[in-house]
Amino acid sequence: MADLDLLMLQRRVDRLLAPWTRTDGPGMAVGVVQDDRLVLHRQVGMASLELGVPLAPDSVFRIASVSKQFTCAVVLMLAAEGRLSVADSVRTFVPELPDYGVPLTIDHLMHNTSGVRDMLEIMRLGGADLSFACTSADLLAAICRQRGLNFPPGSRYLYSNSGFMLLGLIAERVSGIGLPALLDERIFAPLGMTRTRMTESTLDPVPGLATGYQPRDGGWVRAMHGFPLGGEGGLVSSVEDLAIWARCMATGRLGASGLVAELERQAPFTNGAMNSYARGLQVRERRGVRMVDHGGSWPGYRTHFLRAPALGVAVICISNDAGAEPSGVAQLIMQAAIEDRPGVRPMPPLPTSDSTAGLPGRYLDRATGATLQLDIVAGAPVATLYGNANRLIPTADGRFEAAHSAADFIATPSEDRHSIAVELDAGTLATYHRVAADAVLPSDLAGSYGNDEIAAIWTIAEEGDAMTVRVAGPHVRSGPWPIEPIEGDVIRIYPPGTQYRSWLDVRVRRDVAGAVSGLAVNGGRARLLVFDRRT
Repeated sequence: MADLDLLMLQRRVDRLLAPWTRTDGPGMAVGVVQDDRLVLHRQVGMASLELGVPLAPDSVFRIASVSKQFTCAVVLMLAAEGRLSVADSVRTFVPELPDYGVPLTIDHLMHNTSGVRDMLEIMRLGGADLSFACTSADLLAAICRQRGLNFPPGSRYLYSNSGFMLLGLIAERVSGIGLPALLDERIFAPLGMTRTRMTESTLDPVPGLATGYQPRDGGWVRAMHGFPLGGEGGLVSSVEDLAIWARCMATGRLGASGLVAELERQAPFTNGAMNSYARGLQVRERRGVRMVDHGGSWPGYRTHFLRAPALGVAVICISNDAGAEPSGVAQLIMQAAIEDRPGVRPMPPLPTSDSTAGLPGRYLDRATGATLQLDIVAGAPVATLYGNANRLIPTADGRFEAAHSAADFIATPSEDRHSIAVELDAGTLATYHRVAADAVLPSDLAGSYGNDEIAAIWTIAEEGDAMTVRVAGPHVRSGPWPIEPIEGDVIRIYPPGTQYRSWLDVRVRRDVAGAVSGLAVNGGRARLLVFDRRT
C-alpha cells in the first residue's frame, strides 16, 4: 500500500472512529492487514470507565461468534488425522442427543444447516436471558430436550449456537483434551497468538480484558452476562492476534492439509442451491470481490472479522460498546482499502427517497406467521425480523439485500407497497403483506400453555390494561412479557433480551370447534415449537 494511500485510509478510519474518541465511554479497536503487514492499528475510547483506563494496542475483548471458525478449524484438523469424518453422525460422539430419525452430521453443524434449535433461544423461551448464571450442563440438557428440528438437516440455513457448542464437545471427546487446551496447542501457541484464549466462565479474570458496556439513560452500565461459553463463542482475543490469524489464513501456515480451503468450502442445500455459510465463515461477493467474514455479538462486545483473500486485505473491528456496529464500520474500512483496485466494481448507488417511499410499516407472511418491520433510518431502509435489525442496500438489479446479515435476505417491494417478496436461504421465497395498525388481540387468549421441550409453562392473563405472559421455566420465573396483536390469530410476544428487544412470532391454534388449543411459536433461531393449552 503506497504511503499516500495509507495516509488517506488512516484519515478515513480516524473519521469513522470519531464517535468513540472520548474518555467517558467505551471504545473501538481497528486493524487493517495488507499482505504481510498490519498497516493500520487504531484504538479509541475506554477499556474501563471505573478505573479510567483507555483501550491499548494489546487490549483484549470477547470476540463471541468469531470463535466459531477456530472451533471448526480444530475439528477439521482432527478429521485430517483420520480421527473423525465430517460425514460422521453427531450421535456417534454425542449419544445423549435425541435420534431425530434423519441423518445429522458434523458437517451439518459446521454449515449451520443442522436444524438443531439454538440453545440461547431455548433458554430465553424458558425465561432465562444471557444475564442468567447457568452451566454448560444446563445448555446441553436444553438441547437434548428437543424432540424436533427447525427443518430437515441440509435443507435450510439457520444460525445455531447449539451446533458449535456440540462441535466443541465432539473435539474434546475425540481428542481427550479440553477445548481451551486443544485450541492453544493446535492454533494459538504455534502462531504466537498469546492474547487469545478460551474462557468458558465469564467470571474468570482475563489480563487486559476490556469491560463490556451497554448504553442506558444517556450513560453506561456494565453489560450483564452469565451463560458459559464454549465452541460457539468462548474466545477472547485482540486486534494483533486476529491479524496474525488473517496472515495464517493467507499463507496456509497451519494448513498443509488444506485447512483454510476446507474452512471456506461451501456446500449446497439438498435442493441444489448454494449455502453462503461455509464452516464457521460467511462467503459472499461484494462489488465483484469474494469476501470471507464473520461477526460476533455478546453482551457488551461486538466484533467483525472481514477478509478479501484475493486482494490480501483483512479488516478487524472490535468494540466494548454494545450499541456499536463494527460490521458496518469494517465494511466501510474494507471499501476504502480496496477502492480503485483492479476488478473492484464501483459502489452501488445509495437508495433514493423515491425507491424507499412508502416502505415503512409492519408486514406479515400469512403462510408462516413470520412478521417483518421496515423502517427508514438515516435515509436507509432497515428490515427487522424477530427483533434483529439489518440495514438494506440496493442490488444491481434494483432490489434490496441485507448488508451485514448472516442470513440471506433479498427484498423486492411491490409497486403499490402493499407487499414485499423476499428471497431467503436455499432460494426460499416468501411474501410479506402489509398489516393494518388497528389489530386487536384474540379475546380468548388467556390461559396456561406448556411445552415439554422448553420445560416451561406460559400463563397469559390481563395485567392492568394489557395482556402479558408470565413464564415458569426450568431455571427461573420471568415476566411479564408484552404481547402485541398483528392480524387475526397472529401475535407477537416479547421475551427478555439482553442485547436487543427480540420478539417471537406466534400463531394461535384452534380445534375444530374454534376454541384455542395452543400456540405455534417461532423465534429467530428456534422454530416449530407448540405450547399446548393446559387450562
